[in-house]
Amino acid sequence: MNIDVETLFRAFNALIGKAAMTDDGFGDIFRQMMKALVRFDYVVVFAYRGKERPIDVYSTFDRDEHVVFVTLYQAGPYLLDPFYHTARERKEGVFRMRELAPDRFFSSEYYRTYYIQTGLAEEIGFFVPVDSNITVVLSLMRREQSGAFSPAEFAMLQKIEALVASMVKHYWTGMGPRFDAQLAARGKSRRRSKNAPRADTVWHDLNLTVRETAIVELVLQGHSSESIGLKLNISTGTVKVHRRNVYRKLGISSQTQLLSLYLKNLS
Repeated sequence: MNIDVETLFRAFNALIGKAAMTDDGFGDIFRQMMKALVRFDYVVVFAYRGKERPIDVYSTFDRDEHVVFVTLYQAGPYLLDPFYHTARERKEGVFRMRELAPDRFFSSEYYRTYYIQTGLAEEIGFFVPVDSNITVVLSLMRREQSGAFSPAEFAMLQKIEALVASMVKHYWTGMGPRFDAQLAARGKSRRRSKNAPRADTVWHDLNLTVRETAIVELVLQGHSSESIGLKLNISTGTVKVHRRNVYRKLGISSQTQLLSLYLKNLS
């Protein structure tokens, strides 16, 4: 693994004396820094706040790729994304997608229906909690043709993680107003927080109990019945009974139908 020192120094030099930068300006510098250290195909930066629609801060996709990686993702699939759930937990560090994914993620309906469209071999994210309960996630992605990141490359990213976090906290803070503006544009207001977000009400509207809601959301995220039982401190048999009851209530017979119903009622 070779480090492009010249490109790295050029990126650092672009930061000198800059008290503030645009999203694209800082995003480009981050991309150049990472390019000097490891190989990747795409960069995307999302900001997350609670269950709200994530904000696309920076990305390197072309128009068609943007539809899959950003537009479709923001429409609802983000709620089932391991990166989204890790961001909500306010974890800080650099993680591989496969480290964070549930035990059945790669056979889940979310993976088969949405994630496989990305054509990715691997995704690594820098998770940086900032202000106002917001977490910024900077993702490096590799297509299937490029293969996964090597252990040496991942170790390099771990070494630079603290620097990336410091840079993000300096240049990408104060995002609360952006989320507020997004809510306002969608006909909502932070003052209406007593009315639960659509992501919280969709299962209630379908007449599911709190326990049933917790179970079906974990199912859609890619957890097995055994994993759900461990997370909720109930037996695997109890999980399976709840799943059968949910399918009966909703008049469905497969996880494909469950995901379709979920996404339809989110819109």
